[in-house]
Amino acid sequence: MQLKDKVILITGAGSGIGRATAIAMAQAGARVVCADINEQAAQHSAQLATASNAVDTLTLGVDVCEVSAIEQMIASTVEKFERLDVIVNAAGITRQSDILNITEDDWDRTYRINVRGTFFCLQRAAQQMIKQGSGVIINLASIAGRGYINTSNVAYSSGKGAVISMTKTAAQQLGRYNINVNAICPGVTETPMVEQLFATRAQEQGVSIDEIRRGVEATIPIGRVNRPEDIAGMAVFLASPAARNITGQAYNVDGGLVTS
Repeated sequence: MQLKDKVILITGAGSGIGRATAIAMAQAGARVVCADINEQAAQHSAQLATASNAVDTLTLGVDVCEVSAIEQMIASTVEKFERLDVIVNAAGITRQSDILNITEDDWDRTYRINVRGTFFCLQRAAQQMIKQGSGVIINLASIAGRGYINTSNVAYSSGKGAVISMTKTAAQQLGRYNINVNAICPGVTETPMVEQLFATRAQEQGVSIDEIRRGVEATIPIGRVNRPEDIAGMAVFLASPAARNITGQAYNVDGGLVTS
């Protein structure tokens, strides 16, 4: 219960890593705000979080592409819980695409959600945390931003590299306000988004999804892909007092795929 009564806001909480993080934070005793563009999915995540531990939750339908929606998300959180201790910026998208096939729309949509959305969630959360005198910001990046060879596409990988960079700069500039900023860089993780990537690759290569999965797992030193709970565990640690002196870091959780 190392996060007992902490108020933790998670974007992209409707599925995958965001959902697992909401549940893990609740299990650690936190009060959880589940935000997602799909409000119904966010509501289901909140129900699962409450079922795992009888904590108070809030569900919000939020499009992180809209700064006004981000501002309302922060305001609604503070209105209900009177503070915001941690934000986990997990909202993100990708799709399988070769570098020669990326369109302007692909590039703009990916950056609008994965980079712009992450930044303004970070910024608006920081403004609230400065008023409180403390806070923790956790950004979901990716080993794609480290140069992982099998990334889904160049817009995604470069955008996640930007998230790593903004994490470091934000940590340097927000440290004086007692705000910690770190990133998690997941490797291949069993989420609906990755399952769709596997399906696309299988179709392109004329093989089964299981063959794609086995091929990926063969490249992972530890021999298995992540479960969302693996990433959620790192998020709980970074949100906890045990990580109070850790900031400006980007941690790979990938079974050893990328070692730098």
